[in-house]
Amino acid sequence: MDVVLEHGPGNAVARLTLSPGEACTVEAGAMIAMSGNMAVTTTTHKKGQAGLFKAMKRMVAGESFFLNHFEPQQTAGEVWLGTTLSGDMLSLDLDSGLVVQAGSFVACEHSVDMDLGWQGIKNLVSGESLFWLHLSGRGKLVLGAFGAIYPVDVDGEALVDTGHIVAFDDTLDFSLSKAGDSWLHSWLGGEGLACRFKGRGRVWCQSHSPSGFGHRLTPLLRPRKA
Repeated sequence: MDVVLEHGPGNAVARLTLSPGEACTVEAGAMIAMSGNMAVTTTTHKKGQAGLFKAMKRMVAGESFFLNHFEPQQTAGEVWLGTTLSGDMLSLDLDSGLVVQAGSFVACEHSVDMDLGWQGIKNLVSGESLFWLHLSGRGKLVLGAFGAIYPVDVDGEALVDTGHIVAFDDTLDFSLSKAGDSWLHSWLGGEGLACRFKGRGRVWCQSHSPSGFGHRLTPLLRPRKA
């Protein structure tokens, strides 16, 4: 599978080129356009994996219940993918484990396995999702972000705002921490809680926070008339 990202970082799209015999798994609703020879199958699971239980776990993690599988017929084909929120996209060659926040998964090759990652009470306190996707195996994958996406390399410790995390290597351990010198300074400064990563690995961050955007936008929305 060949991945080309275009029109980033503000309004990125991913153009996936598949050879005959290749297939990719795509988050429901991410397809913009595709070649006429592309066959699409919609299931609750990846091929060769158990279905309903994993689909329910994905839904708990904030992803869709269904997955679409694209496979060209006879000749090579293309599929264009986008994300719900405007922003950048990232293509990675996965060769280990990756933890992905809810809503950031876009597509992957069939050799990449998806499971649910439990992040515990620390995420409940932070106001973010309790469950994140855990991707493992080898293969290409595509992630999406709200705004620009950029890596933060960790060798020791690093603090990242909870709403700006897209994904991180599963070699990293993390816990909730105050962002400022004290809890009072953290809340008054608008930062609140941050994730303190420890170990060696990489965190991919997004420049905008979906939850922060929602909080800012909510007071401006007109109430529905009965």
